[in-house]
Amino acid sequence: MPEKKLGIAIIGAGAIAEVHIQAYLQYKDLCEVRAVCDLFTDKANALIDRYQLPAQALKDFHEALARPDIDAVSICLPPSAHASTAIDALQAGKHVICEKPMAGSLEECDAMLQAAQASGCLLSIVAQNRYKTPHQKVKHLLEEGALGRVLFATVNSLWWRGENYYDIWWRGTWEKESGGCVTNHAVHHIDLLQWMLGMPQTVDAVIANVGHSNSECEDVATAVLRYPQTMVQLTASLVTHNEAQELIFQGEKASVSVPWQVSAAKALPNGFPEEDTATEQAIQQQYEALPDLPVEGHPAQIGNFLRAIRGEEPLGIDGQQGRNTIELIAAIYKSAATGQTVHLPLTPDDVFYRKGGIASVMPHFHEKTKSIDNFAPTKPITLGRDVGR
Repeated sequence: MPEKKLGIAIIGAGAIAEVHIQAYLQYKDLCEVRAVCDLFTDKANALIDRYQLPAQALKDFHEALARPDIDAVSICLPPSAHASTAIDALQAGKHVICEKPMAGSLEECDAMLQAAQASGCLLSIVAQNRYKTPHQKVKHLLEEGALGRVLFATVNSLWWRGENYYDIWWRGTWEKESGGCVTNHAVHHIDLLQWMLGMPQTVDAVIANVGHSNSECEDVATAVLRYPQTMVQLTASLVTHNEAQELIFQGEKASVSVPWQVSAAKALPNGFPEEDTATEQAIQQQYEALPDLPVEGHPAQIGNFLRAIRGEEPLGIDGQQGRNTIELIAAIYKSAATGQTVHLPLTPDDVFYRKGGIASVMPHFHEKTKSIDNFAPTKPITLGRDVGR
């Protein structure tokens, strides 16, 4: 007798919810979306109608949590609601996959982890760019030592958003969005960095708002992360028109990057560089020999989440991985606010660890003067032009 399908509830019917629904529909043999929850039930009904889902539109997500035919939830809400919603779902015995960022504070992250442990349910944090072929291949090359020791890395998380992006009621506020380009855009690349290189020892950062007058939060940021033998420069932006995004790893033997490129140099007798074509060709062959992922992005991570619930494979991205990214974000904000080097890990007595702590101490670059409930229907959202390509 075939195993029953998992019942899914989508909590939040904003733009990212559609991405989750599209992913679940790729696994009709494993699951069924049975509820879409949103305070604006017309948005929920629109998604149900568009995808012909066998689902009910619910204003209160707790109704979905009370249903025995719901096994798991996708949390697609503003960041300030992630922790409380996830904890409620876990305590109700539902598995949770939660959109980035995991939460607005490390205190909330730890409460989510404790709820998951107590419930025995899975908690996964969306980091869909790990499930991109180039990222997987580059991580493998780093782990295999193909570059030698990584000396220096550059991470450019460069995006563009119009001023009206911040007209939505919850965006552009420290309290509800938990930050600007670092929290909600560079989160992708910060996750990839800590996945590939681990957590740094110290962080130095500066932030500013140069182009979004309806946002309290930053729209540009630069940070320097120090490891025992490696340094990383991270830049985040919402004012970069071509949205160029890249990770570049400079090793002892060669450099590689995403989007994919390999370069290698060797020293001439006077110390100046000469192209090392043999090393470049060897690394290129290693890269090409690694298999492509059959499924990428949200569908790949959600597929893993479903199979992990069924006990068919380990969970790929757990709550601790989501917490690591939040700790780096909190360290960036702390350094920017204090003008000092921040040493990791952050401790529970630190204001930047506590719930509401970041919102209580960060500068308001502007005060939010315009706030609307929803945008009019438009084209599907973009998830970054070059992430993973």
